[in-house]
This record gives sequence, structure tokens and C-alpha cells, in this order.
Amino acid sequence: MNRPLLFLDVDGPLNPYAAKPERRPVGYTTLRVPHTHGQNRSPLSRRRPLRVWLNPDHGRSLLGLGFELCWATTWMGDANRWIAPVLDLPELPFVDFGDTLFQERPDGVHWKTGPLVDYANGRPFAWVDDEQSDLDQTYVTAHHPGVGLLHHVNPRIGLREDDFRTLADFARSPGTVGRG
Repeated sequence: MNRPLLFLDVDGPLNPYAAKPERRPVGYTTLRVPHTHGQNRSPLSRRRPLRVWLNPDHGRSLLGLGFELCWATTWMGDANRWIAPVLDLPELPFVDFGDTLFQERPDGVHWKTGPLVDYANGRPFAWVDDEQSDLDQTYVTAHHPGVGLLHHVNPRIGLREDDFRTLADFARSPGTVGRG
């Protein structure tokens, strides 16, 4: 029996980057990523190290949801090097956004949406991110034959217990169990 996919964005859901910069959220640890990390066109290629806040308990919570986890982030495979160890996650597959990385679409759909639908290939999926809109949901409904949950996470607070409950409920819902 296949489990539904859970597409994970890093910055926003796992790293509440929009929180007050002088106040690390309770339960989070600080990771400093060198400016040499990432691709030249990535926002991670900054002169100063990138400050990333991660909650080590999120790994266990994510693994217990009943999904097959997959990175859906500009970090792409680098999430396995920098993020996964802090969260005690195994190496995860990732969506390689290739030339679509940061490429705005004329229809207003987020640049990640099409590649995620293609990657899912009809499988049920949930996508946690801080940048989805109604246009993305409309696109998923029109182009994805399976069920898809686009779950917005506030980048000031990151994933919370109610987010994990919503995701767990979706993973157990009749449209997702045993499909794909």
C-alpha cells in the first residue's frame, strides 16, 4: 500500500524565518549555513551565513504522519545535508525544480506547483508551504487526478500542532489511503 506524498518546504514551515529576528522560537535550535551553500541563483548564496531555526521535534512528528516525505524546497537535495540531520530525518527524495526554480508564471500560479503535480503523477499529496494561493489550488484541481491538500503555514510561526493534526487527518482520509 502506497502512502500519500508530503511535499515539504523548508523556509516558512520548518524554518519560521519571518519570526522576530532577535527571538528564536521556543524549542528551536539555530543552524548557520555558510554562504557557499546552494546554487548561485538561490537566495541561499548570501555573503553572511544564513540563519535557520529548526525544531528537532518536527522530524519525529513528520515521520509519524503516515506520508512518504519529499523535499519541495529551493534547498532541493541540500536539505538532506543541512536540514535532515537537525530534524533526525533520513535522506529524503526531493523535487528537482531545474529551470523552473524562481521562474514566475504569467498565470500567477506558483513556480513550484506544476513540478509538484508532475512529480506526484496522480498520487495523493499534501504540500506544506508559506507561498501557495487560491490559484495554486485551482491548478492542482484542474491538473491532478488525485487528491491534493495545499496547506499554508505562517512563516512567522512555522508548523504547529494543529498543522500536524490537519496533515495526519488528510493522510488517513478515504481519498488518500491505499491510492497511488
